[in-house]
Amino acid sequence: MKQRATQVIGIASGKGGVGKTTVSVNLAVALQAQGERVMLFDADLGLANAQIAFGAPCPSNLSHFLAGEKSLAEIMVNTRSGVKLVPGASGMQEMAGISQLQAASIVQAFSALEDEVDYLIVDMAAGISPPVMAFMQACPRRFIVVRDDPSSIADAYGTIKVLIQDYGVDEIYLIPNGMHSQQEGQQLYERINQVCARFLGRSIGYLGTVEHDELILSALKKHKPVLEFAPGSAGARDFRRLAELTRQLPPIERADGGLQFFLERLVGQVH
Repeated sequence: MKQRATQVIGIASGKGGVGKTTVSVNLAVALQAQGERVMLFDADLGLANAQIAFGAPCPSNLSHFLAGEKSLAEIMVNTRSGVKLVPGASGMQEMAGISQLQAASIVQAFSALEDEVDYLIVDMAAGISPPVMAFMQACPRRFIVVRDDPSSIADAYGTIKVLIQDYGVDEIYLIPNGMHSQQEGQQLYERINQVCARFLGRSIGYLGTVEHDELILSALKKHKPVLEFAPGSAGARDFRRLAELTRQLPPIERADGGLQFFLERLVGQVH
């Protein structure tokens, strides 16, 4: 039986503080709980904090890989939920400014991992720096997390604009976070999508909304995903739904010719 291509999803936001890592971690945990084999790469290379959200101590991180001291497999840790975590580096300014060439070397190194992975979630740094865009290009599917405040909306739109106009990518989906209701999230998506359709000539997808839930913050303070901390909460319900909708997306089983995570596994599907 032929191994199916690993589905790679880049999760980004225009600005920091919108809950991007919380969404990345909880989506990964929800997918794992639904029987998928999941790996999360914390690609926030200067202020990485996925290991905190997982409550997973990481003796090594990406700086050891880039220094040639360890392989990706050697820095990877298993979290309590079963998700495999490739940790970024935190509080290291030089890591935040890696070159596009270094970013490309990281992407290519994933091909050496022998782990059978159904989903790779790539948790980006905020903003539109060249390394972030290099990683986003290398992900065939992209989720943009946004909150209902003017600066978050403007920055999310700016990120989408750069991805479409400067990099010519598609498969962009919006995830409104911290909303009062699913309906408000849907309305926020429709507002942003109308602007994209009008000014960029392209529509973006909608995946679902994560409603405001104090238990998500409580879980963070306890260094646990909300699905582990409060499985019956509204937040856990929303992340489970997000995982189900993600699994319903048609699998991407094509290589677009550019640099991509697990490229050889995509190419391997063709023959």
